[in-house]
Amino acid sequence: MSGIWLALIGGLVFFLGYRYYSKFIAEKIYRLDPNYTTPAHQYKDGVDFVPTNKFVLWGHHFTSVAGAAPIVGPAIAVYWGWLPAILWVLLGTVFAAGVHDFGTLVLSVRNKGQSVGTLASKLIGQRAKILFLFIILLLVLMVNAVFAWVIANLFISFPASVLSVFIQIPLAIWIGYSVYKRKGSMLLPSLVALAVMYLAAIVASYVPALQIDLVKYFGGEGATALFGMSATSAAFLVWIIVLMVYVYIASTLPVWKLLQPRDYINSHQLIVGLGILYLGLLLTNPEITAPVTNGQANDVSWFPLLFITIACGAISGFHGLVSSGTSSKQLDKETDARFVGYLGSVGEGALALIAIIAVVTFFPTAGEFTATYSGFTAASGAGLGVFIQGAAQLATGLGIPASVAATIVSVIVVSFAATTLDSSVRLMRYIIAELGTEYNVKPITKTHVATTIAVVSSAALTLIPQGPKGFGSGGYLLWPLFGTSNQLLAGISLLLVSIWLKRNGRNYLPTIIPMVFVMFMTLWAMISQVFTQWAPWTETSDWLLFSFGAIILIFTLWILLTAFSAIAMNKKDSIERSA
Repeated sequence: MSGIWLALIGGLVFFLGYRYYSKFIAEKIYRLDPNYTTPAHQYKDGVDFVPTNKFVLWGHHFTSVAGAAPIVGPAIAVYWGWLPAILWVLLGTVFAAGVHDFGTLVLSVRNKGQSVGTLASKLIGQRAKILFLFIILLLVLMVNAVFAWVIANLFISFPASVLSVFIQIPLAIWIGYSVYKRKGSMLLPSLVALAVMYLAAIVASYVPALQIDLVKYFGGEGATALFGMSATSAAFLVWIIVLMVYVYIASTLPVWKLLQPRDYINSHQLIVGLGILYLGLLLTNPEITAPVTNGQANDVSWFPLLFITIACGAISGFHGLVSSGTSSKQLDKETDARFVGYLGSVGEGALALIAIIAVVTFFPTAGEFTATYSGFTAASGAGLGVFIQGAAQLATGLGIPASVAATIVSVIVVSFAATTLDSSVRLMRYIIAELGTEYNVKPITKTHVATTIAVVSSAALTLIPQGPKGFGSGGYLLWPLFGTSNQLLAGISLLLVSIWLKRNGRNYLPTIIPMVFVMFMTLWAMISQVFTQWAPWTETSDWLLFSFGAIILIFTLWILLTAFSAIAMNKKDSIERSA
């Protein structure tokens, strides 16, 4: 079967979902009002509340939510076969992610641009808000660990990509200065910056002297380096330190100086990257060699683990944080929410779709696929690397040399991961400060104290050694927990939207049905993993995963009980009601 068929079927499903289902949701369920005064106009301050053109806002929203997660998750999940992964991405995007992202955006817009954490306090109670903040804190901590691990390993595997990634930093600062100080245009400078980055990637692919290969610097594979560590572990440690210093600085700088212009550059990278991969797919017309369902995948059941392995790309609670945290403050018209929220999730679904296609068409034979994906742990370790090689293989259809294509793809992935890492560290700092205010611990409300806690804890988690993999396996092994906590946030956000709809006399089935499905799968996966896989009394016990999983499970049940209690008592709230 040709990979083009998967792309065509996926594209058709996404088109129909946006054209018809999102229109139904907008008109009959959320009942968007073009005359409603959005928070961007009501509280316009030129800093956070800024009415923004829907196309520009879509680019910001899309870049913020589409990090490396919709690549990593699907690249791992094809372990169970390409059909389950494709079905969850397509159906999850149309009926869960689109409704979730769209719904949290509208709910926030209807309530002064407040975040889902604050809205949980209004809809469920103050206790729910505190629990929600702790869950979000755990989520962003795991995001930091996982994506720091991703970036460090990509730098080690693709040293030619390092130059381009670091060149982007001064270029972004230059763009920020040009736009915000000199009132210039951001479009042309960002395109120039992107061209410079890709030129650096091409040159570095052919000039070894421009490749920053720390493993080679420390003596090469198998050599002993710092403190008796292998050269690879030493390189990993150095990259983690460099990354944490960078994110400390980036997360404390004003957003216009670095983060906003860098994200704008990355929005173009995202569009260019998707264009290259889908056009390369059309020209190379590769055959799918991976199995439809993998009968040898019997070490870990796909049901329910599939639904937390693929989080971003099907449904992600992190999107609710973006929708209610930043996008709702920039929405010009309420009717733009459909374009920004629902179509943003469709864009991420398209990224997850091409990630699956790149992986399942990469291997010459089914035997080579099953040899690489010999178990879930092996799939978790190989998935991202296989995607980069598979994507590079698609890009060669455009005449791009394989080594250059691999470098450019790795630059794109690292850039996306860095975007997620920066945003997550900044968000973690906000949460730590908010918890400090809540519990009257004044020192941690300070910017640099909260940032230090965020960075040090993230680095410590990333560097926890687990078994023979050494440094970094702590973050690497937390991927299933990332999916679990992410889906938990998504389920709770859908629950909040459902409560809001119910109290306004609306049909809440389109939100409550995916909420029940996501929560059921998440709780099933959590209980199964915590008590039968990671618990101290099992043969595969893991104190790190057991501790984090148990905390998340307790918080999950606590929030659900609080929510159902509030619903049963028909709790009064200050949520905006509309006809």
